[in-house]
Amino acid sequence: MDLYLPVANLSVNALVIVLLGGGVGLLSGMFGVGGGFLTTPLLIVYGIPPTVAAASSASQVTGASVSGVFAHVRRGGVDFKMGGVLVAGGVLGTFAGAWIFKLLQALGQIDTVIAIVYVVMLGSIGGLMAREALSAIVRSRRGHAPRAAKRRHHPLVAALPFRTRFYASGLYISPLAPLLLGFVTGVLTILLGIGGGFILVPAMIYLIGMATGVVVGTSLFQTLFVTAVATMVHATTTHAVDIVLAGLLLVGSVTGAQIGARLANRIRPEYLRLALALMVLAVGVRILLGLVWRPEEIFSVTLS
Repeated sequence: MDLYLPVANLSVNALVIVLLGGGVGLLSGMFGVGGGFLTTPLLIVYGIPPTVAAASSASQVTGASVSGVFAHVRRGGVDFKMGGVLVAGGVLGTFAGAWIFKLLQALGQIDTVIAIVYVVMLGSIGGLMAREALSAIVRSRRGHAPRAAKRRHHPLVAALPFRTRFYASGLYISPLAPLLLGFVTGVLTILLGIGGGFILVPAMIYLIGMATGVVVGTSLFQTLFVTAVATMVHATTTHAVDIVLAGLLLVGSVTGAQIGARLANRIRPEYLRLALALMVLAVGVRILLGLVWRPEEIFSVTLS
């Protein structure tokens, strides 16, 4: 069934978009990531303009985060003080990101910049994930116990002033560190349409040193509010949010996430991480080909 997207200004197969959202939701449930970092590039590969893909993905991530936040709140897995600082930084980042977005739009380079950032980001993250997963698989096959990770914050974080206690996270650090981390995530949310969890979660563990029991819940808490603000900023400034596209994605992702959560318990985590890394690298390579591969028709004609 073809459906017209009013903002993207093209017709798409509604079932394909729902299945795409379902696939991303499936990955989200299986791997414990928000999935937004795959939604935008997959939409670009399908033919959605990058600006519309990024803006609409942010609204889809907002809807998909609601149930996760409530689940973590019920089990006490959210550090509200840390989450509040992250949200404050994220909101500031969304406004800065909107300014960058409009500047690149005015220069006519926004689509190219989004694609290049995705190639660099997906390539680096996919490579790191693949290396970590392969080393875990090798250690497991050799019968070696997994290396225990020490929980401590980065020396640069320890050097920042104005320390305060985050009791739920077990930290005594400066709020400037999570504020800056939230700011960067907010900028990426506007530019790329991602929730930022796949960057925020490892940064909260390895840079800030948060207790793992509250990392995912606090990350989802920040993602919910920042993507909601990003959606409103896009709707009022860039006018790139396609609510029809976001709705189709949300229908698929909510269903896929439930299925993925059940499948995750049946597969060893290191193999899950390796599969995700290979998918991330494959999407990155596909976007790179779109940037450098010579098209059959170099010029296009549109009627306005």
